[in-house]
Amino acid sequence: MLKLVEYNAKEFVAKNEMDLEIEISVRKIIDDVRQFGDEAVLSYAKKFDGFNSRTIRVTNEEIENALKITNKNAIRIFKKAKSQIESFHKRQVQKGYAIYKKNGVIMGQIIRPLERVAIYVPGGTAAYTSTVLMNAVPAKLAGVKDIVMFTPAKSDGKIKNFILAAAAICGITEIYKVGGVQSVAVAAYGTNNITKVDKIVGPGNAYVTSAKKFLFGVVDIDMIAGPSEILIIADSNANPAYIAADLLSQAEHDEMSKSILITTGLDLYKKVEKELELQLPKLKRKEIAKSALEKNGICIIAKSIDEAFEISNNIAPEHLEIMTQNPLEMLAKVKNAGSVFLGENSPEVLGDYMSGTNHVLPTSGTAKFASPLGVYDFVKRTSYSYYPKSALSEFKDDISSFALLEGLDAHANAANIRFVKEML
Repeated sequence: MLKLVEYNAKEFVAKNEMDLEIEISVRKIIDDVRQFGDEAVLSYAKKFDGFNSRTIRVTNEEIENALKITNKNAIRIFKKAKSQIESFHKRQVQKGYAIYKKNGVIMGQIIRPLERVAIYVPGGTAAYTSTVLMNAVPAKLAGVKDIVMFTPAKSDGKIKNFILAAAAICGITEIYKVGGVQSVAVAAYGTNNITKVDKIVGPGNAYVTSAKKFLFGVVDIDMIAGPSEILIIADSNANPAYIAADLLSQAEHDEMSKSILITTGLDLYKKVEKELELQLPKLKRKEIAKSALEKNGICIIAKSIDEAFEISNNIAPEHLEIMTQNPLEMLAKVKNAGSVFLGENSPEVLGDYMSGTNHVLPTSGTAKFASPLGVYDFVKRTSYSYYPKSALSEFKDDISSFALLEGLDAHANAANIRFVKEML
């Protein structure tokens, strides 16, 4: 199932092209929502979700009912995951600072939370409860005042109870039965009934991703997320059953998911292939996983572990598992990866749900410059300066000269004018 390939850096360059048909469709929906507001949102909810109602906000009664219906064990699991995420992310909370200089200058930085943030939660065949927790918890820790959630309703106008229960646990009460491109557009521009937001976070399909990319600048976004990825670096001692299971855990997301194994010998590759053949038929989503492996499942034979890490760093995977002897010692070799899982008992699914690290991660090679979602994504920084005249005088001439070097005499004048005696 995994194709044996030779690594070629050019073949692994991420393509950031937008499908023209998707782009045209996305632009049309965005323009309609911007022009017609609530009416367009209702029209598209009917068209795409089969949901026909003029009431798109989830009521408090619906949220409370979801909490009652959801079984106690699920509630316990959600709360445990929330606690784990809080424990990890609270260390990311930053404070501003102030500098007091001897010459009377006061400088510093203020860190303030964003006022209003939207979380997009996909619909589809899976209930992405974990998406609610991973996005809401760091936003709450940052101090975001208003967190609003958008998620598509089923044709009967209902949202999955698990999603509503997770939202309630996170303290989210403003929830709209709107999905797809129209939800991104209404979050960015607002309507008569829905207030616009400052930032949109959360995963979505190609249309949602395209809409977020198109509207960046009107509103902030978390990242341009591509299909899910896992890359496993394994030596000859690694357990092939574990490797196969972890590759399949990502392959079952969708047919575009990428599963990559890098190892130093053919023997392990052959054992992993046998395990894939044994485990795949037992999965509920076996057709999706099989298609993903056939399209994007590969194995690269490296000459050494060092070369394996060199290849991995060039690919910059979303999820990196290290199944080698002394995995902790290997961490220093990692330069580019969204989240790293060390050792055979740290499967990637731990990060999906319970480790506390965030599962909203850079994909498609963007881990070379991007980071996992965190508290820092929900704050903004403002710098400030106070200079008494005596301190400004120390820099006045240099400011003026610098400005004139750039041909900006008004800049120079703005510094000089403060030291010109007032005309009688």
